[in-house]
Amino acid sequence: MTTTKPKTLVALQRFEEFHCAQSVVHAFADDTGIDKDTLSALSTGFGVGLGRKQQVCGAVTGAILILGAIYGRKGDEPKNKTEETYREVQRFIDEFIAEKGTIKCSELLPGCDLQTDEGQRMFRENNLKGEVCARCVELACNLLQKHLYQDGKS
Repeated sequence: MTTTKPKTLVALQRFEEFHCAQSVVHAFADDTGIDKDTLSALSTGFGVGLGRKQQVCGAVTGAILILGAIYGRKGDEPKNKTEETYREVQRFIDEFIAEKGTIKCSELLPGCDLQTDEGQRMFRENNLKGEVCARCVELACNLLQKHLYQDGKS
């Protein structure tokens, strides 16, 4: 397991009350110039794999929102900003998959359908939020910190 870094600790504390995507964006809001409440609102629908559909992991989509806010093409900026953003997102996803094997929430939580009462119960009884989802939040934040700070981009 990777060493937990400062922004990761912020996200994990936030994760006690909010979902995965919101926790990640909250931790990195200051890096984007966008206020935390706006980012939290924008990321609300990303939780639990996009509106609890268990598609792309919310920690991943939260990280992608941050990458877009930092690297994304704004206004009349050149089109190559889009390609730069795609490269950053692809690199992030590749590293997340290398660690977890997938970015799909339903594969990270196999057999646990969070759209059902039974799945919700399984999630709670097996502490999947702590055992699986918190580890995904941790990894997403650690990868973001590596990309944004150690690579010298921010």
